[in-house]
Amino acid sequence: QVQLVESGGGLVQAGGSLRLSCAASGRTFSSYAMGWFRQVPGKEREFVGAISRSGANTYYADSVKGRFTISRDNAKNTVYLQMNSLMPDDTAVYYCAAGRVTAWGPTDYDYWGQGTQVTVSS
Repeated sequence: QVQLVESGGGLVQAGGSLRLSCAASGRTFSSYAMGWFRQVPGKEREFVGAISRSGANTYYADSVKGRFTISRDNAKNTVYLQMNSLMPDDTAVYYCAAGRVTAWGPTDYDYWGQGTQVTVSS
């Protein structure tokens, strides 16, 4: 069982930056691939990016590629999402998720955090 807690969301102006953190409980954090997703009301949960268990490989949605960076610190049981050049369309609740494989689909992840709101004003 893995429990995930996101933090770092908030209100930022367009062009600004935020860094989200996702802290995981348990001793097996390094055995999980981690993903970031986002969701706005009335829409499906959208893949943002993912990072492999070792952190050697990262994957991003086209909409955030070049602006967002995922990293992880297995010693701290934490994964990060650095978001730069934020745009109003990035406004959403952001979720981190843990799964056995690095994947793009929400159903491939077993554990989810509660989400953190990111609002980008124009």
